[in-house]
Amino acid sequence: MSGANTKAHVPTAPHDDHDDHSHGSMRSYLIGFLLSVVLTAIPFWLVMNGVLDSKMVTAIVIMAFAIVQIFVHMIYFLHMNARSEQGWTMMALIFTLIVVVIALSGSLWVMYHLNANMMPVHDMQQMP
Repeated sequence: MSGANTKAHVPTAPHDDHDDHSHGSMRSYLIGFLLSVVLTAIPFWLVMNGVLDSKMVTAIVIMAFAIVQIFVHMIYFLHMNARSEQGWTMMALIFTLIVVVIALSGSLWVMYHLNANMMPVHDMQQMP
């Protein structure tokens, strides 16, 4: 076994991740934190000041901000991208999103139809 090929482990230089937001530098955490604060403060301001007249439009805007905030958390705090772990992390995320969308849309569909098809409540004052 003295003739076996053995390679010596050559240590690499530490990766300088100050400009790369995918490795968790202090700069990337601060950017993620500031974006999260802004993406929380704007919907709060919209609701508290009644900026939008329609409740439906307000709800849609809040949901859009929530979706953007989910992506901010995934990128800046969970460090997810298409390259991490040969894409398996992204595939697991896509599968999870599909399951969540199916569960939420199914739940909303069932609740809507239960509400629409329930028997009307009787007025207690009209009863003898």
